Amino acid sequence: MARGRYIEDFNVGDQFPTARRTVTETDLVLFTGLSGDFNPLHTDEIYAQGTPHETRILHGLLGMAIASGLVGQTGLCTGTALGFLGMTWKYTGSIKPGDTIHVMQTVTEARKSSKPGQGVLKRQIDIINQHGKIVQTGEWVVLVMTRDHPSAIAEREAAR
Repeated sequence: MARGRYIEDFNVGDQFPTARRTVTETDLVLFTGLSGDFNPLHTDEIYAQGTPHETRILHGLLGMAIASGLVGQTGLCTGTALGFLGMTWKYTGSIKPGDTIHVMQTVTEARKSSKPGQGVLKRQIDIINQHGKIVQTGEWVVLVMTRDHPSAIAEREAAR
């Protein structure tokens, strides 16, 4: 049963903050093993101390993956998302073990598509650390059901 929003429920400028999450050493170690990316910037504290970061940092993709989880926990598109269409992404800072991050989502476009039953949702996604600094940013584009999508109609009829 859909509990997320339909494309008609989003307006340009709407903002949706996520919960905060403290990134742990365990997150870094598990992602290193999962990805196979053993770059010393992520795995060697002595090496990392000699970089501008002065300590090990998370993989950029790990920050993005955590953001995806935080965004998903808001439930905005749970049961109404039809697919992820694409993204643009920039790394503007680093995330270190022990940092606490959250995401601010800002709707930049919400429109019905040319195909019936679906719409395009574009959101500015900002990962923000505990100091209020945006450390990763970009745009995520998702295909979302409209209220006249066959699944949405069937769901309303079943609820009667």
